[in-house]
Amino acid sequence: MKILFMGTPDFAVPSLQALIEAGHEIVGVFTQPDKPKNRGMKLLPTPVKVVALEHDIPVFQPTKLRDGTALETIQGLAPDLIVVAAYGRILPQEILDYPKLGCINVHSSLLPKYRGSAPIHWAILNGDAESGVTIMNVVLELDAGDIISQAVTPIDPDETVETLHDRLADMGAKLLVDTVVSIENGTATQTPQQADLVTHAPMLSRALSPMDFTRPARELHNQVRGLIPWPAAVTELNGTRCKIFSTSVLEETTGKAPGTVIAADKKGLKIACGGGTVLQINELQADGGKRLKAADYLRGHPIPVE
Repeated sequence: MKILFMGTPDFAVPSLQALIEAGHEIVGVFTQPDKPKNRGMKLLPTPVKVVALEHDIPVFQPTKLRDGTALETIQGLAPDLIVVAAYGRILPQEILDYPKLGCINVHSSLLPKYRGSAPIHWAILNGDAESGVTIMNVVLELDAGDIISQAVTPIDPDETVETLHDRLADMGAKLLVDTVVSIENGTATQTPQQADLVTHAPMLSRALSPMDFTRPARELHNQVRGLIPWPAAVTELNGTRCKIFSTSVLEETTGKAPGTVIAADKKGLKIACGGGTVLQINELQADGGKRLKAADYLRGHPIPVE
């Protein structure tokens, strides 16, 4: 099948690779323009662009999609199907209408739950027990198209966004290949999303970072693992602002006031939380410092225990 692939970040790479390995003709790749990164502000290609160039696939990086030029490019490529995976752009109706087999999207949630830009993060922030990927038709309304296929996976209570992201990317790639086969042979089904079950996964911001120790330890643990690597959960320890990267929910309880440091030793920092629960900080990074195990940080920055 002739496929035009649209994607940008790491999440989209396994899907592109899977389509290539399945023998489909990838007639082109649309991806976001190169952006300056790191201290030298050197323009770096997107992860999807890197893979496309490795396979000699034509790459297009339009800054506009609604002026007709993108559509002209697509018409010249003549794809049977457009596949989108974390492209980061809203496609106009004229592009959605062009391919004879439609336009489908790989989305990292179990739609209609978590429409939007950060579904993996919000699944963990909310302490969900499971997540998954959805392949759906692309429509003008964000992530609102009919569902073609889904795959489900449990979320470990200690799993981070980073590991779940990678698992879902691989799951999405496998599901995509199977779904494309069903579209090609005419057996794909389409199920409208239930409007009363729709939830949203808005963009992350630093407003989510501050840790409130009046909340139960489990909720704070979810906050930490759900905000890695950015914007990261943040708290102040003995007057120093620190990003928190790893925590554990302890089975012990305490009568200390929330926010009280009840232990600071080689195991880490134990802090009293809401409901008498206890959170242990295992890994952190002070402003201007390196990411360290809490025990290593405490050697140079002792914190008083109350």
